[in-house]
Amino acid sequence: MFTVQNKVNWNESLEFLMIGVYDHPNKFGDWLEETSPNLQNQLKELVKSGDISAKKKSIAVVHTLGLVGPKRLLFVGLGKKKGLTKEILREAFGKAFQTINKARITAAGIMLDTFVAEGFEPEVVCEVLSEAFALSLYEFNGYKQKPNVPEVSIESLTVYSSTEENSLEEALSVGYIYGQATNAARTLVNTPPNLLTSTDLANYAKGLAEKYSLEIEILEKEDMERLGMGAILAVNQGSVEPPKMIVLKYQGKPEWTDVVGLVGKGITYDTGGYSLKPKTGMVGMKTDMGGAAAVLGAMEIIAQLKPEQNVVAVIPSTDNMVNGNAFKPDDVITSMSGKTIEVTNTDAEGRLVLADGITYAKHHGAEYLVDVATLTGGVITALGSDKTGAMTNNESLYEQVLEASMETDEMIWLLPITEKDKAKVRNSRIADLNNSPTREGHAIMGGAFIGEFAEETPWVHLDIAGSSVINGNHDLGPAGATGVMVRTLALFVESFTKIED
Repeated sequence: MFTVQNKVNWNESLEFLMIGVYDHPNKFGDWLEETSPNLQNQLKELVKSGDISAKKKSIAVVHTLGLVGPKRLLFVGLGKKKGLTKEILREAFGKAFQTINKARITAAGIMLDTFVAEGFEPEVVCEVLSEAFALSLYEFNGYKQKPNVPEVSIESLTVYSSTEENSLEEALSVGYIYGQATNAARTLVNTPPNLLTSTDLANYAKGLAEKYSLEIEILEKEDMERLGMGAILAVNQGSVEPPKMIVLKYQGKPEWTDVVGLVGKGITYDTGGYSLKPKTGMVGMKTDMGGAAAVLGAMEIIAQLKPEQNVVAVIPSTDNMVNGNAFKPDDVITSMSGKTIEVTNTDAEGRLVLADGITYAKHHGAEYLVDVATLTGGVITALGSDKTGAMTNNESLYEQVLEASMETDEMIWLLPITEKDKAKVRNSRIADLNNSPTREGHAIMGGAFIGEFAEETPWVHLDIAGSSVINGNHDLGPAGATGVMVRTLALFVESFTKIED
């Protein structure tokens, strides 16, 4: 996929050669002197005319007409060096790879040193490069009949750099692992619900465990009944598909201590139950397992990069359907924790399965918790579709998640949980908790409910209802699932430091 070479051979045939352009594009650098004088003059004229620009994410393709070996030079505008961010670099690379891919080219090269800037050493650029390579070229072809035309895509990229080869190869590998795991999560979320049941999700997790030597446990319905997991069992009552409680463990320390728990909502389809969604609100509910996909993607990265950290991933999975046995508004159920819950909204089911998921993560020794869920439409109303809403009971833990999200450019925004919010969740005359006490601050109500099961364990809640999908094509992929939080969770685990009391 990626090869590293010391220097471009300007006589070697190459379909595309990528070159970064910063600040003043009339100063191309020493590499320009290595090309033919005729090409030098043409490039200078194209700069003067504005055809080659340093404007952020601008793309200019120049045909060399046989003057040098590379047939096309692809110039990538990066703006000012001092203003460069990973987000700009990642999206610029993505746009460039999509441009090359449209030309149906299988191989290309990049002059890495032209992309290097202060704070963006060659290894950093390589990691962003390979991540963008994977993300931007992702496709979910679906189930249409295939046209009788061979598919052509970039298969190899040669990185030309004066930097030590081994360090670049390692960085390229890490970035690609991050990108590919995110794509795996995207595919899970994009898959139709008749083809991705809880059983299918459990089988997928088994495949990961076998491939990467992770410990796995799958609880069946009978196991949940024995353990008293009344919350997930209630949601499953209306379904013909059995529920699954999926557990993956990665042990990166000699002792099973300082365990990070990642809990992902795995509702494979959500009708709303007897609090039935309108027909327009039901389309797209195959994506309601986006939290589960994020956790599985993160575990795929963790298993490959092997950080010195212990992680337990817990995915409570079922669909939320309607039949004569489905749970109803006014039902009272008992969760694994022993807390009783008055059900006032069967469409607030995600927080119910997470209640038992979080309790079971603690049962497996989780001392820190991060849950990820497509939980509420309220978070979209509050923050839009490009941000993930966050809530927490521990500022130090949240700061670590926030730092990871800033590195991956997966924006999260903290929402408050006040004592008054907690009181609303506890406002039931006949049970310990109410699963949906009010529509006001609905995203916060969902987070506050889950927090009742985290209790004193440091905990961060991530509501990805808006950020898990995107409506249009973009520089890092097509419309559909984004795989949001895969990279944030993995980086958070990699860089996790124990929180002192």
